[in-house]
Amino acid sequence: MKKITESTSTYENLEQMTALELVANINAEDHKVAPAVQQKLEQIAALVDQIVPRMREGGRLIYIGAGTSGRLGILDASECPPTYGVPHDWVIGLIAGGDSAIRKAVEHAEDDKEQAWKDIQAYGFSTLDTVIGIAASGSTPYVLGGVQKAKEMGLLTAGISCNPDSPLGKAVDHPLEVVVGPEFVTGSTRMKSGTAQKLVLNMISTAVMIKLGRVKGNKMVDMQLSNAKLVDRGTKMIMEATGVSYEKANELLLTKGSVRNATEYYYKNKGVD
Repeated sequence: MKKITESTSTYENLEQMTALELVANINAEDHKVAPAVQQKLEQIAALVDQIVPRMREGGRLIYIGAGTSGRLGILDASECPPTYGVPHDWVIGLIAGGDSAIRKAVEHAEDDKEQAWKDIQAYGFSTLDTVIGIAASGSTPYVLGGVQKAKEMGLLTAGISCNPDSPLGKAVDHPLEVVVGPEFVTGSTRMKSGTAQKLVLNMISTAVMIKLGRVKGNKMVDMQLSNAKLVDRGTKMIMEATGVSYEKANELLLTKGSVRNATEYYYKNKGVD
């Protein structure tokens, strides 16, 4: 397998560039990411169509990764409960080395081919679950071992990598190989590769949540009211949906707990005080 992610940068003498030259060249490389993701839209949509019915039946979405890839999975998973009001165990992010590796690298954690499945088992598992391995190289042992065991046990599997014909791509049901070319800093896959992985994860989790009914129109009607900004946003959503005053909308939101519940309550009891 040719590892494009390890290929030498097309730029030389980076230390001799001005700050403007550096950021301009990084930006030029970043422009290659979205078109690379666009080439995989059909594959991403096909995966979403497989995940949704499983989650409707009680399945979960589980991300496994190491380093930057693991952190990106955790980021996506952790944003689903506040954004869509779903339980914290609907979307789970696991990283090689455990939670301490989120902030500080754990040496050799990614080399353990057995650990990812052990980490998944700690949450229990069902054949309705989907395991998505995230690895820019497509060859991380932690990720490979996890998806291989998951597939063997009957779970749906997918892999997000940035190399063509990678071991990860060959090991899963749904390979998503987004090839973005050599990194600006040779081998620094937290750059374009990480950006590509984040875009794909955004698409998967957002599309799944929309198809599961967690968005109405274009609004996050089940978002958690975790700060003043979101309470204000939710209040204005209710005003828009019902035509009531800000004060009344705010009262409905705080008593009913979500935009969805408040709006449904209003229309069910319209004209009744």
